Amino acid sequence: MPTVLGITALLGLAGFIAFGNLNRSLEYFVTPTEYQQQAAQLQGRPVRIGGLVKAVKYDPQSLDLRFTVTDGSASFPVQYRGAVSDLFKENQGVVVRGEFEGQTFQARELIVKHSEQYDVPKTQAELRDLLEQSE
Repeated sequence: MPTVLGITALLGLAGFIAFGNLNRSLEYFVTPTEYQQQAAQLQGRPVRIGGLVKAVKYDPQSLDLRFTVTDGSASFPVQYRGAVSDLFKENQGVVVRGEFEGQTFQARELIVKHSEQYDVPKTQAELRDLLEQSE
């Protein structure tokens, strides 16, 4: 009987350690409004926040990017340092990955939504317009 109790205790301890660490390594995806409602539980944890980009300020020399992410109801300032895709622009959807430091979200990664629609130019004029827009 002591052996069964010992094995049960060991399995319980192993399960507690495994699931305890799993809970700390989870990364939640929330909107700014959801984060605002759950700030106490999510403070200091890695999180992904999705929303629209507003008020972009980017310095290509220092690679310092500041903007606001919003879902229409709540907004948060975001700070990111690194190269930025040409697809990143105002009123574009974005998912930022990182943690809050005070009221500012310190992003480690930007995930930018791109257009899912691609139309092949049907005429020479459409091709010329497309090439001029991409310059």
